[in-house]
Amino acid sequence: MGILELILLAIGLSMDAFAVSICKGLETKKITLKEGLICGIWFGGFQGLMPFIGFLLGTGFESIINRIAPWLAFILLAIIGTNMLREAFSKEEEESKPGFSVKTMFMMAVATSIDALAVGITFVAVPVTILDAPVLVNTAVACAIITATTFVFSFVGVRIGNVFGARYKSGAEAAGGFVLIFIGLKILLEHFGVIEFMNDSDVLFGLLIPFAGTVIGSAFVFLISDKIRDDIKLVLTGMSGGIMLACSMWALLYPVIGKGKIYMAAIGFIIGVAFQFALDKVIPHTHVHTHLEEGPSSKLGFSGRVVLSEIIHHIPEGMAVGAIYAGFLSGTGEVTLAVALAFAIGIAVQNIPEGAFVSSPICSGGEEKGKSFLMGVISGVVEPILGIATIILVNAVPGALPLIMPLTGGAMTFLIIEETIPSMNTGKNADKGTISFAVFFALMMVITLRG
Repeated sequence: MGILELILLAIGLSMDAFAVSICKGLETKKITLKEGLICGIWFGGFQGLMPFIGFLLGTGFESIINRIAPWLAFILLAIIGTNMLREAFSKEEEESKPGFSVKTMFMMAVATSIDALAVGITFVAVPVTILDAPVLVNTAVACAIITATTFVFSFVGVRIGNVFGARYKSGAEAAGGFVLIFIGLKILLEHFGVIEFMNDSDVLFGLLIPFAGTVIGSAFVFLISDKIRDDIKLVLTGMSGGIMLACSMWALLYPVIGKGKIYMAAIGFIIGVAFQFALDKVIPHTHVHTHLEEGPSSKLGFSGRVVLSEIIHHIPEGMAVGAIYAGFLSGTGEVTLAVALAFAIGIAVQNIPEGAFVSSPICSGGEEKGKSFLMGVISGVVEPILGIATIILVNAVPGALPLIMPLTGGAMTFLIIEETIPSMNTGKNADKGTISFAVFFALMMVITLRG
């Protein structure tokens, strides 16, 4: 391995540490030179130390390292990320926060560098040849280069994160928590080799389309100075409900019923309703239209409860998009790319008002527009993640697709009946919501079946 390959390797290894450093900057109110050095030293030091340990251990422990390292990284990052989410959504302000304590930095440094143990083992099979010196010396120099590279990326990452985090603290901290969990999940999935489908640009683009709708909708908070007018809200709510119901009926239930699996469709539908009912009862949340609070009591503030309410909406939607693309990837012809794309666009369109219905109430509740936008965006993060998870599940258990499709259809139907229909039948202009519902239901039905 020459110097060029080593530098590229060092940059690749430093990316997880770079992302985590950005998260540390996001959650910290004020960053000084000290915090940047702390991240650089911890992440850089461990990123260089781990390959050297792997080299010394040699191939004798290769199988053990490969089995344990991804799980340990995932568990550590998931714990830290979940804690960040808890703190972000809590309405209680913390007096002190040991974000750079030895315990916290040690856990993060280990989590982001433990996969580098395997890189050190490869140095045994593919020796580093930078200097005219023994292999051990070359390996030490290689680890020093990895350390220096990670130090620079980590130092800069803290600064980048702080630019955004200092302004939009809790929203940025929640984003950081999701990022940490996603990094841990990525490490674990790469270990199992189950994300090859991500190389398909059509699938990756389709999974991100609904999330783009949430981002666009959340951005409306910058364009709307006052609350959304009631009649416009009714039309948008009806549009969202009509699209969701059409997707549930014609894209998720109809294909399974058309195959003669009527009982499978009925069972999946009921399971989906029960699944969504359970989420509604175990997750604390506030309905944005009625301000009705549901779920167990918690210390979450209004913003956090509104975001969780929208996350409850996005869970079945993300699973549904994943199920549709899993059907396309199966190659059986049951789901064409056109149908999958139309479904993803339909979900994205109805996500636009949903994103607005998160950011606008949060802003009206007293939060600044930047934070309100970020919280709206965060509510949609679960969709691509669950879409990927659903494709992985179907790949692992191909026979599950005829059950998952009606399951997600049932869950979405529960949401429509439980919240969307009551929300669009309020006030003297309720007919506008009903008409919008019917029009968009028919439009989405035609698009889906014609595809």
